[in-house]
Amino acid sequence: MLVLGLYTSLVVVSLLRQVVSAENDNTRASSCAELVQLRLENTTILSAGHVSGPVNVSTPGSCQSQALVSSSLCRVQFVMNTTSTSAVHAEAWLPDTWFGRFLGLGNGGLGGCVDYVNLDYGTSLHFAAVGSDNGHDGDSGSVFLNHPEVLNDFAFRAIHVEVVIGKQIVEAYYGRPHHKSYYLGCSTGGRQGTQEALKLPEDFDGIVAGSPATNFNNLLGWGAILGRFVGAPDPTGNPHFIPADLWDTVASEVLKQCDGLDGVEDGIITEPDDCQFRPEAIVCTAGQTTGCLTSAQIDALHEIYQPLFGTNGELLFSRYDPGTEADGNAQAYFSGSIFSIPDV
Repeated sequence: MLVLGLYTSLVVVSLLRQVVSAENDNTRASSCAELVQLRLENTTILSAGHVSGPVNVSTPGSCQSQALVSSSLCRVQFVMNTTSTSAVHAEAWLPDTWFGRFLGLGNGGLGGCVDYVNLDYGTSLHFAAVGSDNGHDGDSGSVFLNHPEVLNDFAFRAIHVEVVIGKQIVEAYYGRPHHKSYYLGCSTGGRQGTQEALKLPEDFDGIVAGSPATNFNNLLGWGAILGRFVGAPDPTGNPHFIPADLWDTVASEVLKQCDGLDGVEDGIITEPDDCQFRPEAIVCTAGQTTGCLTSAQIDALHEIYQPLFGTNGELLFSRYDPGTEADGNAQAYFSGSIFSIPDV
C-alpha cells in the first residue's frame, strides 16, 4: 500500500506540473499577443505571437524564407518610420527564460537582411534579442539612389531605433526593464557597432564590433584592387595569379616568419602590424616547381601586403594583414574574380 500511495502521489505531482506548465504557456501566449496593442512612437506592431521551439518559422522579405527558432519565445514583428520616406522593419525575440539582458544585432554586406541566425543564438542564451533589416529589403544598394534617408538608416540610424523601440517592447512584455544591454555585429555590423560607440554610447553597455567595415567606400575599392593584383577579373594566363593551393604555402610561410614575434610560437600572429612578411623566402629556385611561387607571384604578394596609396600619394587603405590569408574567406579577394559586394 505504501508503494501504491507513493506512485499515486508522483502521478498527482506530475499532473499538477503539466497543468501549471500549460497555464504558464497560456499566460505567455496571451501576454505576447497583447503586444500588438502597444503604441510606440512612429512604430506599428505588425504581429506578436508565442513560438514553441525548436521549430522553423516563415520570414518576411527577400533574404530567406524561413528561420530556426531553437527556444520557446515571444516573436514580435514591427516597423519603425524613421522619416516620411524611410522605415526600418525589425523583429524582437523574447525568450520564455530571460536573464535580464538585451541584445541588439547588426547586419552584413549592404545590410538589408534581419540576422535571424543571431536572433536564435542570442535567445538560446536567454537574451531578449532584436534585429532589423537596416532600412531596406535585400542585399543591394540600388535602393539608396535618390533616397538619402534610406541611406541614413543604413549608415547609422537603424541600429539606434531598433534599440530604443526594442527596449520598450522588452519592458512591456516582461514587466521590467533590461539591466544590461549588448551589441553584436560583424563586418557591416562591426561598422554599425563602431558608429554606435562613437555617436550613441548610451545605447549599449558592451559592444562586439567584429571586422568593422569602416571607411566603406575605400574598403570596397581596396577589395577590387586586391583582386587586380592577381589578375582579376580574368586571371587566365596571368603570371601574377596565385592558385588557391599556393595560398596554403603563403600562409605557412607567414606563420613561420611571424608567429614567434610575441615570444610564443602558438600558431597565432598576435599583432599583425609587427609582421614584415618577406615573400621572397618562398620564391622558386632552379628546378623547383611545387611549394613555391614564381617571381611574378612574389611581386603580387608585395603589392598585397603593403598599404594602398592614391595617385597623389594619399593613403587609401591599410595593407592586407599578414595571417588573414589563412582564413578561407581570403578567396573572396584572390579567386580571380572582382570582390563581390555581398561578401562584405
